[in-house]
Amino acid sequence: MNKINKSEAEWREQLSDTQFQVCRLKGTERPFTGAYYRNSTPGVYHCICCEAPLFDTDTQFDAGCGWPSYYQPVRPDVVEEHEDFSHGMHRIEVTCAQCDAHLGHVFPDGPPPTGLRYCINSVCLRLEPREA
Repeated sequence: MNKINKSEAEWREQLSDTQFQVCRLKGTERPFTGAYYRNSTPGVYHCICCEAPLFDTDTQFDAGCGWPSYYQPVRPDVVEEHEDFSHGMHRIEVTCAQCDAHLGHVFPDGPPPTGLRYCINSVCLRLEPREA
């Protein structure tokens, strides 16, 4: 996978203010407000920054946390995990492996088969609906 490197100015030109704040500056959207929090359209979520496929709706579940949650990415190599000690806590940050966009965090309290909960900001994603 080839890394995508753009300047801050290039990202600002491509993304909305909210997308830039979350994806490039490691912000977060308010819980229960994201476009995909309660999505029922089947498909694949792509990175808003680089279009890499990240999560399938088949792995989405309602964790009750206020953000779209998935128990696994479409492939293990599409995301990267990094230790995050911000906000006085220890979490595992999830980023897009292709463009380093901040997506959210992963927690060890998800459902089978993985036991993981990838808690991802809707603003970082674009849903490509599955054809019927």
